[in-house]
Amino acid sequence: MTEPRIAPFGSWESPVTTELMTGKTVGLGSLMVDGDAIYWLESRPNEAGRSALVRWTRAGGLEELTPPPVNIGSRVHEYGGGAYAVSAGRIVYSEKSDGSLWLIEPGARTRQIATAAGCRYADFTFDLARNRLLAIREDHRDRPPTDPKTTIVALSLDSDEPARNEGEILVEGADFYSNPRLSPDGARLAWLAWDHPNMPWDGTRLLLATLDSAGRPGAARVVAGELPESVVQPLFAQDGTLYFSSDRTGWWNLYTFQNGRIEALHPIEAELGGPCWLFGNRYFAFTADGLVCSIVESGLRHAARLVRGTLTRLDIGAVQECPVPFGEGLAWISTEPQAPPAVQLLSGGKIETLRASGPAVLSEGNISVGEPISFPTEGGISHAFFYPPRNEGFVAPGGEKPPLIVTLHGGPTSMTTNGFSLTVQWWTTRGFAVVDVNYGGSTGFGRPFRQRLYGEWGVVDVVDCEAAVKALAERGLIDPSRVAIRGGSAGGYTTLACLAASTVFKAGASYFGVADLKLLAEDTHKFESRYLDNLLGPLPASEAIYRARSPIFNVGKIEAPAIFFQGLDDKVVPPNQAETMVEAMAERQLPVAYYAFAGEGHGFRKAETIRRTLELELGFYGRIFGFDPPGLTERVELRNLP
Repeated sequence: MTEPRIAPFGSWESPVTTELMTGKTVGLGSLMVDGDAIYWLESRPNEAGRSALVRWTRAGGLEELTPPPVNIGSRVHEYGGGAYAVSAGRIVYSEKSDGSLWLIEPGARTRQIATAAGCRYADFTFDLARNRLLAIREDHRDRPPTDPKTTIVALSLDSDEPARNEGEILVEGADFYSNPRLSPDGARLAWLAWDHPNMPWDGTRLLLATLDSAGRPGAARVVAGELPESVVQPLFAQDGTLYFSSDRTGWWNLYTFQNGRIEALHPIEAELGGPCWLFGNRYFAFTADGLVCSIVESGLRHAARLVRGTLTRLDIGAVQECPVPFGEGLAWISTEPQAPPAVQLLSGGKIETLRASGPAVLSEGNISVGEPISFPTEGGISHAFFYPPRNEGFVAPGGEKPPLIVTLHGGPTSMTTNGFSLTVQWWTTRGFAVVDVNYGGSTGFGRPFRQRLYGEWGVVDVVDCEAAVKALAERGLIDPSRVAIRGGSAGGYTTLACLAASTVFKAGASYFGVADLKLLAEDTHKFESRYLDNLLGPLPASEAIYRARSPIFNVGKIEAPAIFFQGLDDKVVPPNQAETMVEAMAERQLPVAYYAFAGEGHGFRKAETIRRTLELELGFYGRIFGFDPPGLTERVELRNLP
């Protein structure tokens, strides 16, 4: 066995290459089961980030159903999700480029059923008895860009005039809708609705209506949500009982509604639900004898069975979302700490991998596994996952501590887990330590922890990031003089807020991060246009808070260099946010770099963009922290730093 080479942290040669990060990996999501087939979407960086629909059957193996240039996706709420559905062999999907709807039927050519001019569709439910499709429609025609009309509609599956098949409105009046779901007999319709200023994790209403002979809903009954609670995933069982998840106790738990009564299935201080940034989230599914569900405990998601009130954990490892019954077994997307995500099938007591998101190219000696840590912070305890540097081919000089990268999830109402991430391994195999912080406001730790951020965005998250660094420094695990912070979207905002509020952080990387909070509130899309009412306060009464917390008005407090990455097609955080921040830092003679990417939106998908940002960010840290990363093909250009 070859002896490890001695080299400074950050300069180690890594087996995680840009080619591995892009050309040899795919994203996996939106798994569904229909009869003897398993379906999922694959996001492919080496195909300009397009999403393709893949089907697996025991007889036929893997089959791609949507060859290029088809790109499945929806832009409802800008974030999309719920972009395809399958029932009895029929598949409907939304083409992301123009929002059009397409139908795939056995033995027939794929055909367009709606052109969707000016409209966007998502969250589909087949109503085959009435030969129609139920969907959420976001209508941008003759509306302000920030205020499209959202409704639940029914579209014909047989229309030979796609341009005229806009959908009959079934439900309207609320600001937002999701989850239109039919009872098995087709007689009732359940759905979720909410209004500004709530986000779906603040408060939603579960409604239920009987359908008339034409399939139109009568007067709706509010089943849950009259008191502040977040209801997610309404779903009818085969016997007609309505199931749903609610955080009415402070934790998302499962409930039933039958004969006018709501009953809790298994009260537990854990999350059996989550924030609905995307359509189509699945937290439970029906089995022959009960339920299978996903549970988040201490930031870790696993699967369990719930049968007659007894909850039993399944020994299948970490999961992306709730598994789906498939015959006598289960199908799911795994998110294990030591292997790339994969579509897996449990059948006959054995687990087989149907599709991995990438090759398992890292040996055990090169994989850093996230250690769950909790640490004291102002107002209580916060949480994170710590990844030490790890590369079996290298060791650092004696006495050297590794530089630390603080990584922040977006949202900010999101969460991070310790599932295998090549992005994390990109850094750890090069000699960086990484701490991935679930700061106050994150989901996965109950409603009170989530609401720690209410009115305190830019304060609680900053304090928690500082506390994470302090806890690691006290344990002697990192070099506190070389701490960088990085994040995208809301994580990009916290990155900039940390640079402005603290000297703990010596460098920062903002991916499409928010710099001007008032500008964000005035120039963002409908879904998030009132999001800041709870995080900061309503405008104009809270304008002083917006200004005080905006990094653009605190540039004078920033002492550390920063690099900015921005998609020019971003509708969530427009490019002017980054551009204004960069110019303000440059005027103060701070080292700053800015890279903008045409054709990229809120989140980068193209292989070339991902490759460049990884190398540029690595080169940026090398220049700031004084080491020479090997193998870079492009030198980062920093203003105010030769």
